[in-house]
Amino acid sequence: MQPSAPSSPPDSPRTGPAAAPGRRGLLTERIARDLEHDIRSGAIAVGSKLPSERELATQFGASRNVVREVLRRLEAQHLIDVAPGRGSFVREQSSGQARGYDALYRAGRPTVRQLIEARIPLEVEMVRLATERATDEDVAAMRAARDALESATDVVVKAQADMAFHDAIAVASKNPVLRIMLSSISGMMFEMMLRSNSDPSIGEPGVPHHPEIFEAIEARDVDLACARMREHLTLGLRTYGADLDVQVDTMARNHIEALLDRPADRRT
Repeated sequence: MQPSAPSSPPDSPRTGPAAAPGRRGLLTERIARDLEHDIRSGAIAVGSKLPSERELATQFGASRNVVREVLRRLEAQHLIDVAPGRGSFVREQSSGQARGYDALYRAGRPTVRQLIEARIPLEVEMVRLATERATDEDVAAMRAARDALESATDVVVKAQADMAFHDAIAVASKNPVLRIMLSSISGMMFEMMLRSNSDPSIGEPGVPHHPEIFEAIEARDVDLACARMREHLTLGLRTYGADLDVQVDTMARNHIEALLDRPADRRT
């Protein structure tokens, strides 16, 4: 199954090569999600050759630079093989790859509420251990992630920095099982972070949480760090409104489309 052609031409001001970096990032997320879904679901068969970069750019209304970034991501996920001079081909997935945790989770159609419910016990325990075990190097990594998050203005970059902050806490916990557990839901977490970092009704109440969590870890105050992480994660239960019981995939797709349709002078 080939992606349907967009209504906008590939070189339009909204989606073309001259689009702002933030818009390119959102387009990359949207296209990568669509192609990954079609490959994992079998809609694009194993061995199939993907359309050329030029054809994909036309179909998705994106620049060829965006398409190249998408293909690099799919190749890194072992979903396609890129043969120079021949094109990109869908790889056969091993049982482990085909039934990766992210695919298993998404097959269950988890909602935003369910993802939050899963994160609370996981990340509260991670921050407890991190507060007790973090080295000076770990604290420096968390500080750098916090600073990157606070200074970022682009939605995708901000979400990446948000994810890096939580991962730095996982590393500091010194429990590789917990870090792998967090990594297994990182794709869905990133989709929520795109929403929370671009929707003022969700993001603004949580603005002080990351520095407050970091301060508690740096002060080695275990109870305070756990309380602040719990408050940070449960905030979504109060701010996501009707989207709380919407499937994560659906919420992310709808929000990315809304951001791409937002006029440039209204973007944050």
